[in-house]
Amino acid sequence: MSTPTQIEIIGAALFALAIAHTFATGFFERLAHARPRHAGVWHLLAEVEVVFGFWAIVLVGCMFAMGGKQIAVDYVDTRNFTEPLFVFAIMVIAATRPVLQAAKALIGFVAKLLPLPGELGFYLTVMLLVPLLGSFITEPAAMTLAALILGERVLSQRGAQRGSPGVTQRLKYATLGVLFVNVSIGGTLTPYAAPPVLMVAGAWGWDLPFMLHHFGWKAAIAVAINALGVTLLFRKELAQLRPSGHAATEPAVPPALTAIHLLLLAGVVTFAHHPAMFMGLFLLFMGVATAYPHHQDRLILREGLLVAFFLAGLVVLGGQQRWWLEPVLMSMSSDAVFYGATALTAFTDNAALTYLGSLVPGLSDEFKYALVAGAVTGGGLTIIANAPNPAGIAILKRHFDNESVSALGLVAAALLPTCVAAAAFRLL
Repeated sequence: MSTPTQIEIIGAALFALAIAHTFATGFFERLAHARPRHAGVWHLLAEVEVVFGFWAIVLVGCMFAMGGKQIAVDYVDTRNFTEPLFVFAIMVIAATRPVLQAAKALIGFVAKLLPLPGELGFYLTVMLLVPLLGSFITEPAAMTLAALILGERVLSQRGAQRGSPGVTQRLKYATLGVLFVNVSIGGTLTPYAAPPVLMVAGAWGWDLPFMLHHFGWKAAIAVAINALGVTLLFRKELAQLRPSGHAATEPAVPPALTAIHLLLLAGVVTFAHHPAMFMGLFLLFMGVATAYPHHQDRLILREGLLVAFFLAGLVVLGGQQRWWLEPVLMSMSSDAVFYGATALTAFTDNAALTYLGSLVPGLSDEFKYALVAGAVTGGGLTIIANAPNPAGIAILKRHFDNESVSALGLVAAALLPTCVAAAAFRLL
């Protein structure tokens, strides 16, 4: 391990503080109620999407104070903010009424083929089908669709019987844990949908047949087991739920407008690595949405911007972690790196781990597989483990107590489905 510079040590310390902050958002929320005079500040610090952006600003401020304006500006200018921009664009488009209606029509068609009571069939279909769909529309789009549909159709519902308390916190956390894990592994059927796979696919020559043969079918089995497991575990609760009447009263979107939205969504996915292209398409989408406001619900611009801010902060802070992360990762054997990557992913973005691996020449095929498999396996353990996770939190947190998701609750909920994914990638 090389001797770190002073700013690298500060960056590592701030990164550790940011991680601790994500576990303490509930504390700041309680402070907001206890000290209403400064409630706005405490509410801001309680927003989990603000955490990494806030500490990234502190890091840039330290660079400015220690090295001057040019050092701070040069560092920020050399960061790659394509992923935050892409996640913002794809979230907003995927959350529109035309796209959601198309997705719900597909899910409803499949769910009707399952003779299950209440919302069992619908819930199972979302948890199984949408994460695998992420291999084609990208994981952030799949997360956005699944979170919005589950929030509207399941997590906001009350029981069918009078006086029933409705969906329990246990089901909400279990849903979140399984969804995060399934989205993380469900994007591995193709080489372009999962961020940790995308980082290495070009450098290592991983094409579609390679992904299907080495990852895809194993991921599909794990996704199915996790989806079926959580459905069976909460079958009684889900069977008591009834579909919301919102969908029945929602005006149908003209097919031509739906087609335009889907084409724009496909265009953004196609040019995911070219910000000028996909942001141009996003601006075109904004024009279409403005022209037909009666066929739109509220655009989730605020949620999308918060998630982009979170991911941009992760990019800025993550750039100072290579000095310790790379030696730790590369010191492991191909057998140990799977479990090491799974654990490290919980504390840093999984794409960052595989990106570091792609820079090291001469890695064995076994090491490459273990690194990527471990990175996607651990992608559901925390909000920072996988790029789409902040999007899921931003959309679903309002359905949880105090509109806050416990970091420890998420880890506990994701632990078992993570073990299922690990078994699939290591034993099959």
